[in-house]
Amino acid sequence: MRVGSWARGAPHRVTLCGATERRCRRLLAEGAAGGGAEAGAAVLVPLCSVRGRPALLYTLRCSRLRGPYGGDVSFPGGKREAADGGAEGTALREAREELGLKLREESVWGRLRGLPERHGMLVVPVVANLGPLEDLTLSPNPDEVAEVFTLPLEHLLREENQGYTHFRTAGRYGYTLPVFLNGPHRIWGLTAIITELTLELLAPDLYCRKTHVPGRGITAPQKRA
Repeated sequence: MRVGSWARGAPHRVTLCGATERRCRRLLAEGAAGGGAEAGAAVLVPLCSVRGRPALLYTLRCSRLRGPYGGDVSFPGGKREAADGGAEGTALREAREELGLKLREESVWGRLRGLPERHGMLVVPVVANLGPLEDLTLSPNPDEVAEVFTLPLEHLLREENQGYTHFRTAGRYGYTLPVFLNGPHRIWGLTAIITELTLELLAPDLYCRKTHVPGRGITAPQKRA
């Protein structure tokens, strides 16, 4: 697993405990109270700490996976199953199947708002704190996960690591999506949108979203050979 060492020397301005956790749990609960359409899928947004530094954990999907997501950076997740009992159950099950993570429900902070993926299916991001990465034993499923890596929040919050892609529809400007750069892999698409919403939740005084998320499926740019 690659442990992010980028943005070394930056001040520790974001924490994952105490007042930050209480504020985020409250905001997520308030957002979930509005209800909404039932999600067809869910992902776990894994907060963690690496040598005491707050970070996000990502996976690189195996290129052998069928479908459009092979080789993409993602969060653990997948389609909802009847036995899951909700988005939280789906996210926790997928994290267990993909990474061997057995998380307690108390680790879950709450849900971010649902987002449409490229085919229009609603995906609910479930935020959870894994705690210190050094205390965890990960067992990535080689059939689904090619690599696991982390990026410090400090790295993601630096403007030089943030980019934007503008999309046109019918010859006119359509929408803008975020891209996070200068890590081991480029973070784009739905994973970048969820990353952006997570940064906005954790550090509203340090990160202001500059994009407009379309209310339909996320169009995938063509991959370069």
